[in-house]
Amino acid sequence: MSKPSDSPEYPVQLTESEWRERLGAEEYAILREAATERAGTGELLNEERDGLYRCRACGNELFIAGTKFDSGCGWPSFYESVRPGAVELIEDHSLGMTRTEVRCADCGSHLGHVFPDGFGTPTGDRYCMNSLALSFEPGAQPERDA
Repeated sequence: MSKPSDSPEYPVQLTESEWRERLGAEEYAILREAATERAGTGELLNEERDGLYRCRACGNELFIAGTKFDSGCGWPSFYESVRPGAVELIEDHSLGMTRTEVRCADCGSHLGHVFPDGFGTPTGDRYCMNSLALSFEPGAQPERDA
C-alpha cells in the first residue's frame, strides 16, 4: 500500500516518526502499513455493548455498535459506517486479487476491507475491520452531524 501520509488531502497528518510514537508496533503495522491481525484474536471481535468505534490512530468516528454483526469471519464486522465520508474506499490489488480497502477518511490509516457479502444486513456489505485499528467507547454516540 502506498503510505497514507503521502496523500496531502487528509485532515490529520503526522510524520511517520510521529505515528510510530503514537501507536504500538502492531497498531502501526496495521494502521500505517496495511498489515492484518490474525483472525479470531481481536479484543473487539466479541464486543456486544452499545457504543462508538473510532479510528485508533486519530479518533475519527467510524462505526456505531448497532451496525456490528457476527459475520463469522474472525474480525469485527459492520454493515455501514457511522456516516457517509467517515471512511475512504480504495481498490486494492494486493495478494493477487481485487478487494476494497477501507481507510480512515481523516488520517488515511488502514482499517480493513469491505466485501459485498453481508447477507441479511440492511446494506449487504461486510466491513471487516482489524480490532487493533479501532478503539471502542462504551455507551458513546456520534458527535458529528451526519
